[in-house]
Amino acid sequence: VLSAGYYDAYYRKAQQVRALIARDFKEAFTRCDVLLTPTAPTAAFAAGDKMDDPVTMYLNDMFTIPASMAGLPGISVPAGLDKDGLPLGLQIIGRAFDEETMLRAAAALEKAAAFKARPAGY
Repeated sequence: VLSAGYYDAYYRKAQQVRALIARDFKEAFTRCDVLLTPTAPTAAFAAGDKMDDPVTMYLNDMFTIPASMAGLPGISVPAGLDKDGLPLGLQIIGRAFDEETMLRAAAALEKAAAFKARPAGY
C-alpha cells in the first residue's frame, strides 16, 4: 500500500483521518482533563476464545483504537463483573504527554470503586 502508486490513495488519506481524530480529541480536552469510556463493547472473553473469529476480536478493541490513532495515552481499569462473572473495564484517555493526570485519575477511580472481585477461576 505504501508503494508510489498508492501513497495518495491510502497513506495520505489515512494521515488526514488521523489528524481529524486528533483534532476532535484536542477540542474535547478544552472542556475536561480526561475522558472515560468503556474499554470494550462486551465483557472480556476467556483466553483462547474467539480465535477463529477475527472480526469479533477486532470489534472488541474498537473503543481503544481512536486514542491510539491520535497518539494519546490510555489505561483500562477494572469496573466490575457482568452477569456471567466476566470482567468489565473502563478506559481513561489522557491528553498527549500528560500520562501523570491520566494515571492519577485511574488511581482515584480504582480507589473509589474499591473493586476487589476476581473472575471465576482466578
